[in-house]
This record gives sequence, C-alpha cells and structure tokens, in this order.
Amino acid sequence: MTDQLAKLDVIERLERKYEKLFTNVYENAAVASKIVADEIAALIQQKYQQGEKCVLGLATGSSPIGVYRELVRMHQEEGLSFKNVITFNLDEYYPIERENVQSYWYFMHEHLFNHIDIPAENIHIPDGTVAEEDVFDFCQQYETAIRQAGGIDLQILGIGRTGHIGFNEPGSGINSPTRMVTLDSLTIADAAGDFHSEENVPRKAITMGVGTIMQSRRIILMAWGEKKASIIKQAIEGPVVDAVPATYLQHHNNTEIVLDREAAADLVRFKTPWLVRQVQWNDRLIRKATLWLCEKLNKPILKLTNRDYNDNSLGDMVVSHGPAYDINLLVFNMLQKSITGWPGGKPDADDSQRPERAKPYPKRVLVFSPHPGDDMLAMGGTINRLVEQGHEVFVAYQTSGNIAVDDNMVSKYLYFTENIAENLKVDIKKINNELLSSNPGDIDGEETRRLKTYIRQAEAISACRFLGIDEKHILFLNMPFYETGTIKKASLTNNDITQIIEAMRTVKPHQIYLAGDLTDPHGTHRKCFDSIAQALDNVNTDSWLNDCRVWMYHGTWKEWDIAEVDMAVPVSPEELRKKRTAIFRHSSQKEVMFPGPDNMEIWRFAIERNRDTAIKYDKLGMAEYEAIELFVEFPINEKG
Repeated sequence: MTDQLAKLDVIERLERKYEKLFTNVYENAAVASKIVADEIAALIQQKYQQGEKCVLGLATGSSPIGVYRELVRMHQEEGLSFKNVITFNLDEYYPIERENVQSYWYFMHEHLFNHIDIPAENIHIPDGTVAEEDVFDFCQQYETAIRQAGGIDLQILGIGRTGHIGFNEPGSGINSPTRMVTLDSLTIADAAGDFHSEENVPRKAITMGVGTIMQSRRIILMAWGEKKASIIKQAIEGPVVDAVPATYLQHHNNTEIVLDREAAADLVRFKTPWLVRQVQWNDRLIRKATLWLCEKLNKPILKLTNRDYNDNSLGDMVVSHGPAYDINLLVFNMLQKSITGWPGGKPDADDSQRPERAKPYPKRVLVFSPHPGDDMLAMGGTINRLVEQGHEVFVAYQTSGNIAVDDNMVSKYLYFTENIAENLKVDIKKINNELLSSNPGDIDGEETRRLKTYIRQAEAISACRFLGIDEKHILFLNMPFYETGTIKKASLTNNDITQIIEAMRTVKPHQIYLAGDLTDPHGTHRKCFDSIAQALDNVNTDSWLNDCRVWMYHGTWKEWDIAEVDMAVPVSPEELRKKRTAIFRHSSQKEVMFPGPDNMEIWRFAIERNRDTAIKYDKLGMAEYEAIELFVEFPINEKG
C-alpha cells in the first residue's frame, strides 16, 4: 500500500480497499489538469527558491495537453518561469523526423516548449533520427543525462490501452532501461488515426524504461475518458503483472493516479459501490445492481433468488426492497418499458409506459453526427425507423471529416473528375502534385482538404437519400475547430457553438440525437459532445426546448451499459441490412479498421455490436431480436 493510501481514514480506506494505487477522481479533465499543473508549478517555484533545478519527466498524447495548456497560461499571465527546469520526455517513435507533425518532438514544442522560457539545452527528447546502430549508445547517454541532472523529481505519465507507460509494452520488465522497443499491435491501431492509416505508423520507438520511470521521486499518471476505464481498473485494482506494465507502479511509494469520472467508471467504488460501502437504493441503482448480478451468475432477471442476492453482497437491497421476486419484476419491467419500435413515439397510443411521447406527431428530429458516417454506424436502424414512421428527420454533420479520407481515394476521384474540374472549383494539377510529393501524415493543402470534404459530403448525401431523408434536411456545419489540417484539433470557440445553436433554432426539433461519447476530452467526438451541451445551455430559454427531448447514442467502439439505457430500439434483419447498405455509402470509410485486437473493419464491428446487444437482452430474459440500438436521455432540464 502506498503512503498516501495509508494516511486515509478508515471509512475512505474501506471504500478504496480494492485500489492498490492512490487515486483521485475529478469532475472532468479540465479540473484535474489544473490541479496537476498547479502541483508542477509549485514544485518549480519551490526548487527555484532553493536555488535548485527542477527535473520533470514529461509525457505526450492527449492526457497531458490540458496540463501543458495551463502551464503555458501561468507562464504568460502569472509570470511562471521555466528557466530552472530540465525536462526528459518519455519516448519517441522510431524512425521519425523531428519536423513530422506526428513526432513527439513536434508535439512537445507545439503544446509547451515554444510558449515558455525553458532553455533549449534543458530539453531532452529521445531522438527518432539517430542511426539504428547508434540507438543503444544514445539510450545509455539518455540514462546518464537523467542521473547527472539529479534524477527526475516528478514524472508525468499517461497510459495506453495495452497498459503501457511510456512505450513499455506488455512483457516489459520492471527494471527495464531506456531502449528501443517494438510497438504492440493495439498501440499501432490506436495511433493509426494520427498517421492516417496503420501502414504509416512506425513499428518501433525509443522509450524510457520502467526501471528509469520507477526511480522518479514522484509519479502522476493521468487518464481521461471511458476508453481508458478498463485498463485503469487493471492497473489500479489488478495484480502486478508484466502483461500490464502500469501495474508496476504499485511498487512505487509516491505514485498518484489522476482521473476524470469516465476513466474511473470501472473502479469498484464507482461501478459496484455496494461492495465497499452502504448505499442509498433507488430504482436506477437497483437496476444496475440486479443486472450486474445477472451477468455475474449468468442468469436471467426473473430467475434470481434471495440467496443469489444475499451471497453477492446485495442482502441489504433485499431487506429494504425485496424479496427477490419484487426486485426482479421491478427491473424486468424497467427494461421492458425501455424497449420500443417507435423511437419517435407511437401516435394515438398510451405513452405512459413508453420512453418517448406520442405527441406531437410527426416530430422534427435533429440528428447530430460528429463525422459523416457516425450517424449510420451508431443509429442507422433508428434513423430508418424515424423516417419510415413519418417523422421529419434532419441530419447535421458537425465536422467535415476530411482528415479521414485516404489520399488513394482522392486520386481515384481526381481521375474521375478530370473533365469537370471547373465545376468543382479545385485545381486538379495542384492537388495531384501535392499528393505525389507528400508523405503520410503531412498537412494537406487547402485544395486537397476541400476535395476531401466534398467526398465526405457526397457520401453522406448518398446515405441519407438511401434512407429517405430529404436532401434539404442535410446540414454540413464544418465546425472550425476541426479544420486544422491535422489530427490535432483546435479548441472550441464561440464560432463552433454558434453553428450548433443556429442548427437547433432553424429546425426547432422535438427530438435531438447526439454522440454521447465521453472519451478523450481533446478528441473530435468529445468536442462535438461539449459543443452541443454548451449550445443547449445557450438556448435554454427558447420555447421549443420545452417540447424537446435529447437522446445520446454511443460511438462505434463502445455501447452503453444496459443498466444506463433509457430507450432500446430493436432492429430487424431487413433493417440491419439497410443500415449496412447506408454505412457502405460512405465508401471512403469502408475499409477503416476498428482500433482493437480483432482486426475488423469498423462497419462490421458496428453491426456485430448491435447483434451482441440483442444477445445480452435475450440472456436477461427479454424478447429475442436480431439487433438493438441503445440510447440514454440527456437531462436538458438539469442543464438549464
């Protein structure tokens, strides 16, 4: 147990009894990042007052971006100086040029070093250009430089979905030094978006070793978003194993894990709080506990017994809300009421037991899609139902999605459009020359980005037409934050929010659907979610909002936990085929692979996810369906 855990009071230690690392969970990544930045700033100032250098170990990736942004702000607005700071970065791809926008050298200068007063000679980043035969000597020199600087005072870490810290992949030893490593296939898949395809991701990297990291006097590991929840649980609550290198931190006596609520979601004290403390039971918590028990025992809801509840730490719930028969019926009925073949509400029907209102009918429905294609991947079956049931469906594509169009696809379209270039108002020759001279990951020129935007828009129009959506109801917002030409996006501004507000006020919808992804706060989906949440705050006095409900679907990589679901829409075999065809209309994305170990195209993963959801409902004792799409209601009244 770490020193921090030992200092907690008895009640808090019991609540955290499964956690082997000291963990603090904050409302969101912005709050957590500021707290980490404040600690770094305090350490820098303390060292300065003592006449000492402050040695920081720094990380790249999405997790520390908010910390670096806050440090830059403190330097520019509060006079925080970095002249006494020496930095050592964890890792770098190999081989890679410094000027490559995917290099960690570029990342660090873009997000931090170019904006502060740190002396250039105090910056140390593994060199992705060193000759391969010289890598061993370079790594030895890197270790020597850390020792000569006095060792690392504070090491900042992120965590990969393989559990890697730095690029110490599964199998790394606890005493491993700085060295060259081969990247795990999951790490390569996760980096594919940055490099535009897996083929362009370097297969190797130079990384600070686990042993080097463990010598740091203090370590802070940060993780944001639900995508990290599973590996965070293993790192904090699991045994120390080389298959999850982050678990080695359990042997370090001054490590702190800093999370947002989404990244902490799988920890016992959040996912199954009844196992570690007394809880106040309400209907939603009862449903969550009962479905957890069903999964644990592989039993349908109506077959759970008093003994099942008592033997699995749920006796208190049986005492206060039981017997098991009553609890089972309550949960079964809650799930049954959430299932509807009428996502827009069934006209002229009793809606007291349905997730959506019968009136008004027909409804104006506004579907927000972060990229062209996300709508069809996540809720194509529901969109089909809404259209066929007579509702007026609008689709607003929040970003152009042009970054995700492969250059080979552009070349194909260029060949096809050579004779009509004047109508497209693009310079064919210029784009061809740019494609021929560019390297994977280079920033596209404005002409190329515009053509890639046309490609995504044409695909979106084709898919919407196939499902019967009026072309006049297709909105391309092209939010400015996305249009950087790189994977790394700008911050949201008022211009982004204004576009969402205008779309809402134009349609005045009775239903809004949005991607409820709470993943990486710096990623496109999360920013699209935040933009809608902020827009809803801005329109909270509009009269149309009083007659509007907001439903969240999940992005492709993950589905909602059934315990959270407010509306489940069954999809028939024929409707699933239509959904697949609509997805295929986004032909530039058809071969995009799902970032995981299954080596599966993302469209196939989306279809299988819907089928797997239906199987889960079947195992709980509900009706058997071909597939199901799930939605959670967004509480706009609370936002107001």
